[in-house]
Amino acid sequence: MTKHDSLTDLHLVDLLKEDDEAAFTEIYRRYAAKLASFASSRLYDLEEARDIIHDVFVKFWEQRKLLKIDRNLEAYLFTLVRYRIVDKIRKNITSEAYAELTLALQTTFADEIEQQIAAKELKQQIGKAIDELSPRVKEIYQLSREENLSISEIAVKLQLSEQTVKNQLTVALKHLRQSLTLLSVSALIYWCLS
Repeated sequence: MTKHDSLTDLHLVDLLKEDDEAAFTEIYRRYAAKLASFASSRLYDLEEARDIIHDVFVKFWEQRKLLKIDRNLEAYLFTLVRYRIVDKIRKNITSEAYAELTLALQTTFADEIEQQIAAKELKQQIGKAIDELSPRVKEIYQLSREENLSISEIAVKLQLSEQTVKNQLTVALKHLRQSLTLLSVSALIYWCLS
């Protein structure tokens, strides 16, 4: 039993702010398994869950000096993991929809020229859908999807609240899903008529 075993979470956080690696290790020991179980139950993928937990704890260590936890460390960590899960699911939905449409277009058209035209049209449609977004929503979407910044990184970069960034990403993804759905229906009609 180490001296850190008996300390409260808030005491461990105070020690962590003073670069106490043993305090970090104890926090990890207390919560990593619970957090991984929670993440894997939401993602249905243990490797993705482990990646998220690893990222959360790396960020937790890197930002230890800035931590403002005055009540419940466990709730704080679960909130961090939940946000990462939501980000992961959003990215997967957009990637899967794009991959499905691209695959559908590749198998739908008979020859390579038609495939190239369809892919170009899809890219243009996606670009058009992105251009239809308001400038701020478009900027947030591009920072998230093209530069792979996290919600918190975007919030810091644009001096916005994390909730505002989340709301704007939700607006962008909803618009893109609607645009891609309309495009896939149009492609299906074209295929049926040709």
